[in-house]
Amino acid sequence: RAGDGCGHTVLTAQSGTLSSRNYPGTYPNHTACRWRLRAPPGTSLLFAFGDVDLEPSEGCAQSSLLLADPDAGTAYGPYCRDAGPATSLLHTNASTVTVLFNSSSHRSGRGLLLSYASSQHPAACPHQHFCPHRAHPVRFSVYCPAGCKDIDGDIWGNVQQGYRDTSVLCKAAVHAGVIADEAGGRVTLSREKGITLYESAFANGLHSKRGSLSEKRLLFHKARRWPGPQLPPPLAACGDALEVAAFNASSWWQEVDVLGQERGWAAERAALGTPSPSWAAEPGTETAWLELDLGTRRNVTGIITKGSAEIYDFYVTSYWVSSSRDGKNWRPYRGGSGQEDKVFEGNIDSLGEVSNAFIPPITTRYLR
Repeated sequence: RAGDGCGHTVLTAQSGTLSSRNYPGTYPNHTACRWRLRAPPGTSLLFAFGDVDLEPSEGCAQSSLLLADPDAGTAYGPYCRDAGPATSLLHTNASTVTVLFNSSSHRSGRGLLLSYASSQHPAACPHQHFCPHRAHPVRFSVYCPAGCKDIDGDIWGNVQQGYRDTSVLCKAAVHAGVIADEAGGRVTLSREKGITLYESAFANGLHSKRGSLSEKRLLFHKARRWPGPQLPPPLAACGDALEVAAFNASSWWQEVDVLGQERGWAAERAALGTPSPSWAAEPGTETAWLELDLGTRRNVTGIITKGSAEIYDFYVTSYWVSSSRDGKNWRPYRGGSGQEDKVFEGNIDSLGEVSNAFIPPITTRYLR
């Protein structure tokens, strides 16, 4: 991409999300942005228009969105507020499309929000609560593009309870841990009877809100390896905690309190739910790690962390994860992108639990 008008942007070969700078605030004057998108060979690009709110002018000359297929010489647009796309979905026959956004002086307008997917992954409308061009079946499946985490809009609830049906759907899917924000993916969910109160949670780098009764709620389902046409169980059914055969750590704190009594913050006290003292590294340690031996190779789909509040206000704000099959050779976890070691967002206080999903899961015996 190039230009100073580019806002929130996540681009991958399979899908992505892009917006003008400041979206959903007013887009800037006298700016331009160009995105060049390439789908895998043999596929074509599909676009979902989340928002095109550019100040109107004759022929969209002042502010415009234009999609161009340079190989075929085909163009879609220009689009602006009174000359928007005819439908919310655009199916092209091109594997390469250039997206051009331009603005001159203007008074108002949110700018643009656009997502795309390759024809391998049929496009959804990821930023509305439900697609306006579809019926609302009890069970349905959509494809969420990469980059939904920072899109404007709220979510209410959590993966155990489900989510208010007014939640932004694909953003809720990231919170629930069914897709990774950097990769996107297909999600399967159902609309069930609403509940009285939705509790907030921090998971996968997103805060959900506490909210009251809704008529319906969204429950996400796992589709992997589920035989037959029946509906797989909600993700809450996949909440079994793995047994840890042994804990180890780079160091632990052997505290001596003001009364001269010893208190050990040992590695084996790191299990979730263990009362304080939990595990804490030796004070002043530059690099600390906690190691879990699961006894045998297991499929690990996520991790929950919590601070230690009873004695001190201790908690971990961020961390990396490495895995090993033999306890000697370690591989850093890089998530779906595979480009760099993934940093997980941890706790913001010593009281609440924070969930992070491994997408894809880790098959291993040892974790650090």
